[in-house]
Amino acid sequence: MDPSLNLPMFYFLSMLAAIDLTLTTSTMTKLLSIFWFRSHEIDFEGCVAQMFFIHSFSTVESGVLFTMAFHQYLAICKPLHYSAILTGPTIAKLGVAAAVRGITIIAPLTCVVTSLSYCGPRVIHHSYCEHVSVVELACGDTRPNSIYGITAATIVVGSDSTLIAVSYMLILREVIGVSSTEARLKSFGTCGSHTGVILIFYMPGLFSFYTQHWGQRIPVHLHI
Repeated sequence: MDPSLNLPMFYFLSMLAAIDLTLTTSTMTKLLSIFWFRSHEIDFEGCVAQMFFIHSFSTVESGVLFTMAFHQYLAICKPLHYSAILTGPTIAKLGVAAAVRGITIIAPLTCVVTSLSYCGPRVIHHSYCEHVSVVELACGDTRPNSIYGITAATIVVGSDSTLIAVSYMLILREVIGVSSTEARLKSFGTCGSHTGVILIFYMPGLFSFYTQHWGQRIPVHLHI
């Protein structure tokens, strides 16, 4: 009944739109140059920049998806406290926290990549400058890069997905106890679309990342 109660969700959707535009721009500009101008090369600085934007903003998006799950929990389980907790400044702080976390985690990874020495063939066997694909071209010991990358991805995805799952378990318990069938269907519909977005976001990314480490027998075209 009160349109102002929809504002937090609009803010979160705006964050997702901005993040996805950044992620798309990071790869699409080079992709179009490949198809239109047959420009199959990318300089090292451009490759590192692409890697930074893809991985950092993927981490930021993971944080925003968790924040949206927390928003769903408040809206369904704590409706009387909803507008008091999710104020404009609070939403801004949550967005900034997600951005700072993503940049803080990925920045060291990018710095280490730039300090490596590269020799031999410089062909990236991927559709973009993915971290593992770039590190594989380096000479010397790259185990610290691999360990940091796999640890960071596991912690971020593991913690966010666990907290999202907890939020939805609490929501499910609350919704089951609601007497109104219409309210239950509305809650399931809203949460179902959010769950679908989460699965579409996490599953291909995790497949790509982990197969880069341990999927040597998987054909290259499946990686791409």
